[in-house]
Amino acid sequence: MKSQELTLLQWLLEDLQQWCNTSTARDLRTIADRVEHEGMSFLTITLPDFCKDFERCLSAGQVSASDFCGFKKSGCLPSLLRGFTGRVFDAKTGKILDEPDHHCIFAVRQVTLLFSKILLPCSGERTRAALRKYVQTDKEVELANAQITSQEEETPFDVAVQLLYSGLFAKVERELYHGQDRPRHGPGATADNLRANDKFKLRQWTERLNAYFPFEEYVVPSLRFLAEVYDEVTLLPPEQEIPVRVTPVPKTLRTPRIIAIEPTAMQYVQQGLMEMLVEGIESSFLDAYIGFSDQEPNQRLAEKGSRDETLATLDLSEASDRVPNELVNRMLRRNPWLLGAVQACRSTSACVPGYDEAMPLAKFASMGSALCFPVEALCFTAIAIAGIAESRGVPVTRRLIREMKGQVRVYGDDIIVPVDCVNSVIESLEDFGFQVNSRKSFWTGRFRESCGKEYYNGHDVSIVRCRRMLPSSRSDHRNLISLIEFRNLAYGRGLWVLAARLDEYLGKLVKHYPVVHQTSDALARHSWLPYEGERMCPNLQRPLVRAYVVKDTIPVSELDGVGALLKYFLKRGDEPLERSHLRRSGRAVDVRTKLRWVSPY
Repeated sequence: MKSQELTLLQWLLEDLQQWCNTSTARDLRTIADRVEHEGMSFLTITLPDFCKDFERCLSAGQVSASDFCGFKKSGCLPSLLRGFTGRVFDAKTGKILDEPDHHCIFAVRQVTLLFSKILLPCSGERTRAALRKYVQTDKEVELANAQITSQEEETPFDVAVQLLYSGLFAKVERELYHGQDRPRHGPGATADNLRANDKFKLRQWTERLNAYFPFEEYVVPSLRFLAEVYDEVTLLPPEQEIPVRVTPVPKTLRTPRIIAIEPTAMQYVQQGLMEMLVEGIESSFLDAYIGFSDQEPNQRLAEKGSRDETLATLDLSEASDRVPNELVNRMLRRNPWLLGAVQACRSTSACVPGYDEAMPLAKFASMGSALCFPVEALCFTAIAIAGIAESRGVPVTRRLIREMKGQVRVYGDDIIVPVDCVNSVIESLEDFGFQVNSRKSFWTGRFRESCGKEYYNGHDVSIVRCRRMLPSSRSDHRNLISLIEFRNLAYGRGLWVLAARLDEYLGKLVKHYPVVHQTSDALARHSWLPYEGERMCPNLQRPLVRAYVVKDTIPVSELDGVGALLKYFLKRGDEPLERSHLRRSGRAVDVRTKLRWVSPY
């Protein structure tokens, strides 16, 4: 079978065999035969399973008989990619070599994960299974809620919360009480189908929100306009609130990602609260333990853990969907106004495809809530500190927290803790209903993974992934843009043979494909070599090249009157709004490419 995806894989194998001085001809034939009989799922599901076993073996330091099921073996190792795996593990004993070749580790991961996250829709059965899992997970969270409610005595978690967050919560609560928060609308879809500028015409509020966020202060720009909109505003009682709309979005061909689309009013308030929490964390000592915008600290700690084996990297399964609402209540119970505000903007039910009635939610929030990410990070950090204290047989103190600086770090559900405390931290997480993904968590061996970076013994073995199918023409704009981005990532990773092959392929699709700097807006080749301008800009006296750029089509969304004034008052920063912001707004409905003269840097 000769397909574009196999051609891409062939180019990659040609590159990697030069990296590792081995032959991959037999590997390519094996993969082609499997794809012909099994289809795309071999590249997107079966090969990634091969990589999971490979990473588990790196962590365990040994290949076991149960690893690499579904693949023919020669000795202890699979026949597929034997030229690479044989320089990492001993073929006879299966034990990891004293000096495994990190280039071969990278090669195995790069080949097997190349198409692991390609954006293709899952089958209907896999999507339905993911939705059933969403419902089942929430039922399991109900048990965690009951267990948390039954704990009346003070726990190490409670002490950790008090020592870590008392100042943060008091500051946010004080600002909320005095109305110093500034809500904002998110860019995405909403459960009540308000989009773009229409969100500033919001006229549905809830009674729960109104107790902490009065609509006259949040829905209208000032009280002088209250009479103008008062009769249009509807206050919804709890039983009439709009539930979140659960929907699958592409993640992998194995399973989709399940998110929940929030109602406009809830998302509007959540965004403001999220901003206050994040700013409070980033401006305090908590910035050393919790990250939101910078993944590099987590990556550096993962690299350190791979070298000296002192730090473990943990990953949670369904982290967002497993945060019990009672855990959040317990965390905020000493700050009743903040607790009330957080609960007021929390959606309490969800509409799941395939289920007739809206289901009540036991979880705090699904992925899609603006508060989901910061609140889960706060929970995980306190649980990690409590677990470390129990492991070491000491109480949770400020001194212990200071000692954990540079050893504990949380970014979403990526958690880094000391290796000697990892079992206790896992037990603490499981006590609150969370599940540690053992196949993506590492604390033995020298392999570590966190925030999109992977390391083995201090060597970066991170890979690049193909996210979309290859384009067949220049009019296939999204796939063309994605392939150029992939080419540049491959070049930056040192896969220069692959990059050169892609340059030949792309050169047939686009007439103008110059060399530019990484900071250029052009859809063109990045290179370590100097770039050359094709002409000089007569006005700015800088070089220009002829290249394609991305041109987004922003949907028409007219706004005037009270809504336009509210949008102005809610603007962030000193930069002016775009000239057409009252006529066009929202996410692009169409992405195209346009040929123009553009700066190469």
